[in-house]
Amino acid sequence: MHRSAIIRAALAGTLLTAPGTALAQAAGAPSQREAELEARLNQLEQAVQDLRAELAAARSAPTASSAPASGGPVAQPQVVQAQAPGTSGQSGPEQPTGGRAILAEAKAPPPPTAAPAQDGFRVAGTTVRINGFFKTWAAFSRYDGGNIAADSVGRDFYFPSFIPVGGVGTGNNFEAHAKQTRIAISTATPIAGKELKGLFEADFQVVPGTQGNQRIVNGYDLGLRRAFLTYDKFLVGQEWSTFQYIAALPETTDFLGPSDGTVFVRQAQLRYTEKLTPELSLSLAVENPDTSYATTLAAANVSSATDRLPDLAARLNWLMPNGMELSLAGLARKLTVDTGTVSDSAAGWGVSVAGKLPLTGDKRWDVRFMLNHGDGIGRYVGLNLIPDAVLGTDGQLYTPTLTAGFAAVRLGWTENLRSTIMAAFQKGKYQDGVAPVGGNESSWSAAANLFYSPVKNLDVGFEYRHGERELITGASGTLDRGEFAAKYSF
Repeated sequence: MHRSAIIRAALAGTLLTAPGTALAQAAGAPSQREAELEARLNQLEQAVQDLRAELAAARSAPTASSAPASGGPVAQPQVVQAQAPGTSGQSGPEQPTGGRAILAEAKAPPPPTAAPAQDGFRVAGTTVRINGFFKTWAAFSRYDGGNIAADSVGRDFYFPSFIPVGGVGTGNNFEAHAKQTRIAISTATPIAGKELKGLFEADFQVVPGTQGNQRIVNGYDLGLRRAFLTYDKFLVGQEWSTFQYIAALPETTDFLGPSDGTVFVRQAQLRYTEKLTPELSLSLAVENPDTSYATTLAAANVSSATDRLPDLAARLNWLMPNGMELSLAGLARKLTVDTGTVSDSAAGWGVSVAGKLPLTGDKRWDVRFMLNHGDGIGRYVGLNLIPDAVLGTDGQLYTPTLTAGFAAVRLGWTENLRSTIMAAFQKGKYQDGVAPVGGNESSWSAAANLFYSPVKNLDVGFEYRHGERELITGASGTLDRGEFAAKYSF
């Protein structure tokens, strides 16, 4: 029935009881009474629509359980009577007086649910995430070749080049610091269907000489670790060298661990990565060069700062469905030294094979390894124990051959308790008659640790390490170190 007809019929039914006016008003144009009733009906219809929307939202909202709470009442459907003004609400189904019956199911409100954890925060369309860790490290060290120099970086972590050789007596020292605490800020911005990402990472484990001392406040300078951006298949900025495979590094209380046999370099680069198959990817990069050389008259490694071409690196990664990871990397370099009076260059090359092999289905037990070989790659391996090149008295550069590697076994005793046993080595071979006086020839180390995680993101570890450095002359020095580390990651 048309709305105006309903209104007129309703008015006719009510106005018949008003003497002298009913027929005149029912027969004529819509009265003020009709207009008011029309407006009220519009408001009522809008209220009904709002109520239906609220009911639909309540029915679709998740609840903890469809069963009533223990001992509590069960909500029952109720009839809500909506009436037009001036009616009694006692009319039949047709509601000729304008009243409308609405059936609404009265439900108990759904219990509050925890809001989903927000991964970072958004600023002007960019998602920003902050993470890192707080780390405290302490160690007692004993050297059989004399004590280590004050504020030496070799006091902070295992650095083979800094094991004392030829000193008087034994050296003993205790060190504790929190300078390996780390902060990382990453960003992601959607652009043209892809994401432009950035990462900044820093800690306080920088080169000695740019930090405070231990006498009063133990203040340390913030040092850049990584800073790069990625878009689609490209990376540009400072990142781990493409020649290095980070996933193979074992868990250790030390800053690096089996450093004798590890590729360990961060530097500026332009990298391109292509996914060849779901399991296979290839990365190609041009990276910042730096020729580290010694002379036949001095063993100290010196940076030439006269390189003319970037280093070229490539890595092939194979990630298999069973969790096995393998990496094959290559490096090509042009080493250059120009002192102003002497200038020469030489080619350098290297290969590295690394991987992680799970031993159990839960991946708590695994084997990790790395093996490196090449000429003129001393800066990339073992924290530059062996120089990239040696400048001979004839003014020519000679590249030592280097072989290094490590192996580590991770033993996952329980969900919260685990150990790692590791060993590493490095050996350099110089051309006959061209070797730095008192230069390094080799080093090796072995270590074992025990880590416990009492709660999520908190790791406490103890580790024992033995290391040895040997010179070309045959002289050697040893290090024995017991370490403790506590780290809270966020």
